[in-house]
Amino acid sequence: MTALSSITPWRLIPYLDLAGSYQMAIDTWLLDYYVPQSGRSVLRFYGWSPIAISLGYFQTQIPDHWQGLCWQGQGLDLVRRPSGGRAVLHQGSLTYGVIMPRREIPRRQLYTHVCQFLLQGWRSLGIELTFGHAGRGYIHNDSCFNTATSADLVAIDGSKLIGSAQRKTQNAVLQHGSMLLNGDRQLYETIFAQPVPWSQGLSEGSRPQSLTDILVTLTQAAEACFQAEMSLEPLTSQEWRQIKTLESSGDCPQSLYQASPPILPEL
Repeated sequence: MTALSSITPWRLIPYLDLAGSYQMAIDTWLLDYYVPQSGRSVLRFYGWSPIAISLGYFQTQIPDHWQGLCWQGQGLDLVRRPSGGRAVLHQGSLTYGVIMPRREIPRRQLYTHVCQFLLQGWRSLGIELTFGHAGRGYIHNDSCFNTATSADLVAIDGSKLIGSAQRKTQNAVLQHGSMLLNGDRQLYETIFAQPVPWSQGLSEGSRPQSLTDILVTLTQAAEACFQAEMSLEPLTSQEWRQIKTLESSGDCPQSLYQASPPILPEL
């Protein structure tokens, strides 16, 4: 069995498309409360609605024009992640989250373990990815996707398709990351004032047919790589209430700017 395998079934939370403040509240709740109390590992995939820019936990300097940005008549949220790294534009992308009880594994080795399911899953979908290499000036670059570290996954042409970040607590570890599917080039250049970092990315000829294809394939890859059963379990009404309380409190990464009030699914 691998270091991340588990006899207890992992909890698979169904795909959610929500405002960034709630998505970060869910990840924070899983990291700080659910996983330490249950002892179970969790896999989830999610989208961002409205689209958003997320900042790394320690990223302090941001351009003034990021507040009040619009795309296709819709405002963009600005939110801080519980993990580190640089800013990520969440548009035309899919986010994954793996949260598990803390293992005494070096950070780089843990990245390698978790990313195996992404490598295997995307290979099954026809996209060959490899680990990136740290470039110069990463800390001085606003955009996560304009640089690649050894924790990130890049395509054959060198373009970065998956950027990941971690957060460890005393009892649990979170790794989440953004998978670039079909981002808008003009919006990216407006936000980051630099050319788009992907040359081919998931072109029309190579892109999987649907989001469902991606979710099913990546989930199957996670089961194989983590040697674990995935038990599909939506968040309960009681859990949603806890998450809503966390989202509105000071115990969650801050929502820096909201284009509109976040809407929570009916409890």
